[in-house]
Amino acid sequence: MKNRDFHSFHIPVMGIGFTIDTPVKVAHFGIDSVISIVDDIVIEQLREFYYGELGLEYTPIGKKDEDFRARRITDYLNLVNRMVQQKFEEIKSQNFDEDSELSKYFLLLPDASPIKQKYLWMLSETDDSKKSKIQQELKAAMRCGSIDVNIMAKVDNPQFDKAGNQLPEIYNDAMAALRGYANSELNSSIVLSAGLNPRLYAYFEQFADFYPDEKGFVKKKIILKVSDYRSAAIQGKMLAKKGLMISEFRIESGLNCGGHAFATDGKLLGTILEEFKNQKETLAAELFEIANQSLVQKNYHPFEEIPEMKITVQGGIGTANESNFLIEYFKVDSTGWGSPFLLVPEATNVDEETLNQLANAKKEDYYLSDASPLGVPFNNFRNTSSQKLLNERVEKKRPGSPCLKKYLEFNTEFTEKSICTASRQYQDLKLKQLEEQQLSKEEFDKKVEKILEKECLCEGLAIPAVIVNNALKKKQLRAVAICPGPNLAYFSGVFSLKEMIDHIYGRTTILNSLKRENMFINELEMYVDHLKKEIGKSIDEMSAKQIRYFENFKNSLLDGVDHYKVLFRKMKAETEDYKAKALKSLEQWENNILHIQIPGLEPVGSH
Repeated sequence: MKNRDFHSFHIPVMGIGFTIDTPVKVAHFGIDSVISIVDDIVIEQLREFYYGELGLEYTPIGKKDEDFRARRITDYLNLVNRMVQQKFEEIKSQNFDEDSELSKYFLLLPDASPIKQKYLWMLSETDDSKKSKIQQELKAAMRCGSIDVNIMAKVDNPQFDKAGNQLPEIYNDAMAALRGYANSELNSSIVLSAGLNPRLYAYFEQFADFYPDEKGFVKKKIILKVSDYRSAAIQGKMLAKKGLMISEFRIESGLNCGGHAFATDGKLLGTILEEFKNQKETLAAELFEIANQSLVQKNYHPFEEIPEMKITVQGGIGTANESNFLIEYFKVDSTGWGSPFLLVPEATNVDEETLNQLANAKKEDYYLSDASPLGVPFNNFRNTSSQKLLNERVEKKRPGSPCLKKYLEFNTEFTEKSICTASRQYQDLKLKQLEEQQLSKEEFDKKVEKILEKECLCEGLAIPAVIVNNALKKKQLRAVAICPGPNLAYFSGVFSLKEMIDHIYGRTTILNSLKRENMFINELEMYVDHLKKEIGKSIDEMSAKQIRYFENFKNSLLDGVDHYKVLFRKMKAETEDYKAKALKSLEQWENNILHIQIPGLEPVGSH
């Protein structure tokens, strides 16, 4: 692993509430993490909680207040920033005692870190004056973890006044969240995920913090979460035309991830990373040229040189060897470790009941569902308290959820104003429509099951933060939804922050006894299953366009297998036995793919 001063991993955004205050827990140890700012209601509850914890006066920002959503987000982020900075200064003021948080800061760093090596050298130094000088240098070298934020770009519903009149676009959900971040004190990054929103992208132009100053410094940077190179280039150029440079492309596995799963057209993570590796310098130069032309036109300071453009990756990483290979071979700047941190109470918010379920879960408890009102496949976990509540409502013949937060209202099938497909209103209307269609019992039951599967994610994914911090309001539901990636099946138990980081850096292993394939093969298996399911959905009536799509998907998988046959031989840290087994597994999956039949196409005998 190449030398780097600080951590080579980050904690991505998870759900709504799971990482909403993670920087308060880990940033003073130099660890970067991401806050979701989609839910200003839970943010307001945490504002009240943390003001109380700090003994400061809490002034509510109510829904009747002007621009309340943006103001809540701004004040919360400033509060988090102050808490993080205070903790950071506190540990810097400590002595290098064996059990101090100051010593923990350095011990958590990767062993190859020059700063950690300097710390270990300091411990062995016997000359007091030299030791004191090294300690001063160590403290001066410390950096705080970044307090990054996440916006789901498409979650940008309009807002209405009491009379039902639509408010100006700047009050839309994503627009207000962006404004809340832009007006904060933070010097960090905003992660844009879940699709392209031209209106939101244009709104960035209103805030000077996203543009370079005379020294080329950008106070607030932009990270694009993407699942393929083409999407990255399109969105990167769209923002560059506004003078906005992308500081990082955060590549996420299409299926081997937590939360919503945005499958590619059969392109596997390894082939996508190879394309980014080969095109990175060209793309950075193109974006630099486009952005500078725009900056000059806007009378902003142009960049004097191409600013740093990072490539990071997340989704299904499970071992130090996998993480190191991504860093060494693909030259990524950081690897994202998300779902495993759900088992680390020092880092994330998971209520005790759900934590115990995760700690003792079986592989089959993790599954890809249709639970999301967004209509996108959603990585889910069985028997959560949210699912139990959903089933109780069905049994009482009161299916659906009261829609209180309204962040996922996108359906206009029955109403002029959008409603959520997990809501009681929508499900009542949809079930009545089905009853009038004279369907067979089998078809009727199948469609009913799909309707009733939708969960209220706005509530379920946010409430853990409130439960863990004892900030529940009267009559507030405790039903928790959680969205871990399938890779969490290989971790069992509850872990300390040190144990998890030691695992990430290969100083220990906390994997359970379940047989685990390499992350690339695990993702390949998910894509094969995904292709089979998609073909199955259309098998009775498949258009020529669908046939071509499935054929291209299948060929992309086969190209990925060919790529992996070469790639696995380059994994220097793995044993020859490991590589031989991986190659054998690839051959089996290749055979499996070749035998997938697409109606309307002749079966292929070989690749």
